[in-house]
Order: sequence, then structure tokens, then C-alpha cells
Amino acid sequence: MLPARELIGTCNVALVTLDSLRFDVAVRALELGETPNLAALLPGGAWEERHTPGSFTYAAHHAFLSGFLPTPARPGRHPRLFAASFEGSRSTSAQTFTFDEATLPAALSARGYRTLCVGGVGFFNGRSALGSVLPNLFDEAHWSPASGVKNPDSASVQMHKAAAALSAQPPERKVFLLLNVAATHTPTHFYLAGAKRDSPESQRAALRTVDAALPILLAALQARGDTLLIVCADHGTCFGDDGYWGHRLAHPKVWTVPYAETLLRQTKA
Repeated sequence: MLPARELIGTCNVALVTLDSLRFDVAVRALELGETPNLAALLPGGAWEERHTPGSFTYAAHHAFLSGFLPTPARPGRHPRLFAASFEGSRSTSAQTFTFDEATLPAALSARGYRTLCVGGVGFFNGRSALGSVLPNLFDEAHWSPASGVKNPDSASVQMHKAAAALSAQPPERKVFLLLNVAATHTPTHFYLAGAKRDSPESQRAALRTVDAALPILLAALQARGDTLLIVCADHGTCFGDDGYWGHRLAHPKVWTVPYAETLLRQTKA
């Protein structure tokens, strides 16, 4: 676990959520060498297996943004990177960044950070009251149909939008970025030639487009300074596993997610 308490205030923070990405799909893509840019970010060169606190995007992101990131998938009491203060919490440590505000964006904004959201799936589209709840937690939020799940080039669109939003901030100001990646969320069949239905293989193909676009975001972050970077799925999804399709249900393929945290160092000009 990184020393978040020490890092807050001295570095930027970025949370990249690969929407609906299954742990087994992420691992298989890594094994096949299909995600070299993600591989370079993974401590020890491997995804950590974790359990998500929510089985669909809205629930998972509310939890994440109050400090409940995915929990290591092994027995024990696991301290958290971030934690909203509440009586009886037993998952904080000397390294945990704790805050009195209800959400991480509010806490970081109060400490001088500019909070940015680049949305992907419908819960970030701002087109309805429900679709505005998560974006409204941030100082600045961006979404367009081109950023959404129906555009096969959404990963590139989102990375460019995030890079532009970062570059627009004064260089001395710290930022917190949430990037909800749409590409890995259903539908993914159009990423795989000839596919008629979503599958682990089509999700893996979608993940390849995310990895290819990732350097755009990384370069923008590294130009600003050091970044506490978390990359994870918000939940997984079922492709007919045990008869189940989709998510918002209690199946191991939904609850088990890939996770990584790293300190991305500034690249000097």
C-alpha cells in the first residue's frame, strides 16, 4: 500500500476505472502481451485480484469516491488508501489519507486540488438527474456521445479529453482525475471482427484499444508532476457464466476485479 497520507498535497491523484473489466480477461490480456502500457504500470508485473464493493457502476463509484476501493481478495484486515472519517472504522492505518468530507473529490478540492471527471458510461452523461449525480461531485466534468459505450474509438476520445483537461490547469495546481473508461463496458462485440455477441474475447479486444490509447493520458499526467495512480475495474460482468449475463448480480466474475496502484513519476521536459 502506498503512503497516501504523505502523498496527498505533494502529488496529483488519478483514478482510472476500466468499466466492467473482468479480472480473468485482464490477466489473459497481460499473459498474451496485449496490454504493454498497462503492464508497465503493474507492481511486480501482475494485476492484483480484489473484490469490488459494488456490482454495478453507480454503486461501485459511490463507494470508491468515499474511500472504499476494491479490497484485496484474501483474508485479513486490509487498510485503505483513502477513508472518509466515521466512527468505528477499522480499515485505516498510518498510511491512510483520512478526511472529514463525505467524498474524496470534496476532500481534495478543499485542499486546493482541481477535481476533474471524464465520464464514459451513462451514469456520467449529465443528461438526467441520475446521470448528473457522480459528475456533480467534481469541479469539472466532461462527457459526450463520442466518450460513450457505442463509439469503438471511445478510449482515444476519452484519453485526449482527459489530457486536454489536465493541460488546461495551471502547472502548479494539483489535480484529481477520475476517468471512467467506457470501452470495456458492454457492448464490446464490435471490437472483434465477425462477433455477434459480447464475450471475454471481445472485452479483451476492447481492452487492447484502451491500452493503445493510454500513453496519451500518461504523458499528460507525467508532464504535471508525480501522480498517485490507481487503475482498476469497478466491477466485472458475466458472459453466460453459470447462466448469468451482465452485472448488478452476485457472481464471482462480477465481484472479482483487477487492481493496481503505483506512483507515476514526473517526466522532466
